[in-house]
Amino acid sequence: MEPFVKTAKLVIGSPAFTHKDFLPVKYTCDGDNVNPPITIESIPAGAKSLTLIVDDPDALDGTFDHWVIWNIQPKEMINENSAAGTEGKNSFGNTKYQGPCPPEGKAHRYFFKVYVLDKLLDAQPGSDKKTIEKAMKDHILAEGEIIGLYHRSKYKSL
Repeated sequence: MEPFVKTAKLVIGSPAFTHKDFLPVKYTCDGDNVNPPITIESIPAGAKSLTLIVDDPDALDGTFDHWVIWNIQPKEMINENSAAGTEGKNSFGNTKYQGPCPPEGKAHRYFFKVYVLDKLLDAQPGSDKKTIEKAMKDHILAEGEIIGLYHRSKYKSL
């Protein structure tokens, strides 16, 4: 029987939006389509890398992946419009950040999930989220998330 390993809790934030508030249009397909800055507090000792996964669980066909990036050097800020790691394939079929772009209707939730790992991941660029989640298994020291909302018709007049 494997011993239970509890992961620490990260404090995730952003100077661009608050938890469970609307993302500025700049970070969506209706704006500049660049990633927002993400702050990370309480990174534990022994951190070797960060992984960031951005997904939308409210998509019609199931969870939609907007960004998968790993082997980011442990630091307290992932800068706006940056790709300081190895990028994987998102649900658009690209290997880059692609911001929220839901159909008109209700607001969708976008989870910016940060994981602190005790190693660098040995995964090929362009790997998908499932591959990265499998590679992270048993190597997560801490994790946390911030949720942003987006509603396209809200910006229709812009």
